Amino acid sequence: MRIVVKVGTSTLAHATGRLNIRHVEQLVKVLSDLKNAGHEMILVSSGAIGMGVGKLNLPGRPGDMPTKQAAAAVGQCELMYTYDKLFSEYNHTVAQILLTGEDVDHADRRRNFENTMSRLLELGALPIINENDTIATEEIKVGDNDTLGAIVACSAKADLLVLLSDIEGLYTADPRRDPGARLIPVVEEITQEILALAGEKGSDLATGGMATKLRAAQMATARGCDMVITNGEHPEVLYDIAQGKAVGTRFVAKK
Repeated sequence: MRIVVKVGTSTLAHATGRLNIRHVEQLVKVLSDLKNAGHEMILVSSGAIGMGVGKLNLPGRPGDMPTKQAAAAVGQCELMYTYDKLFSEYNHTVAQILLTGEDVDHADRRRNFENTMSRLLELGALPIINENDTIATEEIKVGDNDTLGAIVACSAKADLLVLLSDIEGLYTADPRRDPGARLIPVVEEITQEILALAGEKGSDLATGGMATKLRAAQMATARGCDMVITNGEHPEVLYDIAQGKAVGTRFVAKK
């Protein structure tokens, strides 16, 4: 299978913005093992701004664009250095692709991106994709990596998109506030009732939320790609997901 895994800032970093070493090392180990098993893996990774916040010792996620871009420039270096070092330990070569909204909205640029990604997979590399937050402005940014994950999955004609988040999946209500909330294991169709279940975003360093995940599910399933939302606390759940086992919430693709 061709699998796109999107990992959020809440999985990669502690609340301080500093790297969650245990999570990242385990994620890389599992992705490497799935690649060894014959799957084509693509990683969409958040975390540049969050890691830049930690590295620059800022008090929190910046509100102004120049500081966000500065934090992204610092954090992206740290992020890719870490991935390159860890994946190399398992004899896998990584490649960095940074995108803005213009790169996917413009037909020629999107085709160039798709061709590059296709060739990287043919060469056995593992593409690591993030928004180019260092130059992205409000006018040209994709906005969140859930949407970016869906765009990448559609562009790569992936079989499966997995969003690793800080929540187990889609619930009947917000489980942080309602102890009676139940996990919805399978969504066959994204109805207005399903869309109405979206709550607020999670951590302070994150940019997404359930609303962006449901939009990503709409995009992916419309293009024939299943999507799973699950908790990134234990990356080894990717083994079960790749085998089609019930983990988190699976959105079934339209055939």
